[in-house]
Amino acid sequence: MPLPRLGIAHFTTIGVEPLDYVAMAARVGYSQVGLRLYPAFPGAPFYEISSRSSLMKAMRARLADTGLSIYDIEFVVVDATFQPARLRPVFETAAELGAKRLSVCGDDVDGARLCSNIAELADLAQPFGMSIDIENMPWRTISSFAQAVQLAKDTGAKNVGTLVDALHFTRGGGLPKDLKGVPQQFVRSFQLCDTIGARPISDDALIAEARSGRKLPGKGTLPLAELLGAIPKECVISVEVPMTTGIAEDHARRVYEAAQRTIRDVAVSV
Repeated sequence: MPLPRLGIAHFTTIGVEPLDYVAMAARVGYSQVGLRLYPAFPGAPFYEISSRSSLMKAMRARLADTGLSIYDIEFVVVDATFQPARLRPVFETAAELGAKRLSVCGDDVDGARLCSNIAELADLAQPFGMSIDIENMPWRTISSFAQAVQLAKDTGAKNVGTLVDALHFTRGGGLPKDLKGVPQQFVRSFQLCDTIGARPISDDALIAEARSGRKLPGKGTLPLAELLGAIPKECVISVEVPMTTGIAEDHARRVYEAAQRTIRDVAVSV
């Protein structure tokens, strides 16, 4: 059985700079990568690749040499202070690299303002050929998958959907059956990981689990087989299991192999 196409989120090996990251992903066997071009939270690592810079030229060459593509750009928090226009340079870089989607989360208790800001962000993304993925996170305002889907619908934008992260989806109360009745346009991206144990109680514990407590796919208790069976066939699958120790390429390979086993087990059982 041929190996399915699989992407890797930059957060999996965030300490690897973009050029080396693409080369590493290609050696392991990934087909596409995500890039962190925006700080996900204060102090979070990210990388700047300016349009027409020498790094941009080198990145385009590296992508061409390896045959890899950039799928999404990570990660923007849309909160009460968010100003969509600030993302224009990110979209310019993303478009030059061929990226297709920008992942965001909603963390503004003013629902009308949150919806308006994401709709404006979608308008800004459209000329660059990009779409927006809303990812629920259980410690943020948009904490559940159902809320993320409703927000995507409320924007009225055709280029807004959701990113289903196995951990956030489940910790936010989602069940595999919840994916069944959602129109395909709202479920475009899926991130594989695993974890063990009951849902952490506090927000701090949820954050710690998400950033440093994920397990290899198939090495935990999340209902990955059911989730993979419920997402649309056209859904783009990637992995996000941040490394805490060790060698980045070894970690990326272990994640890749575990994810491929999980996906193939589901395919065989269907």
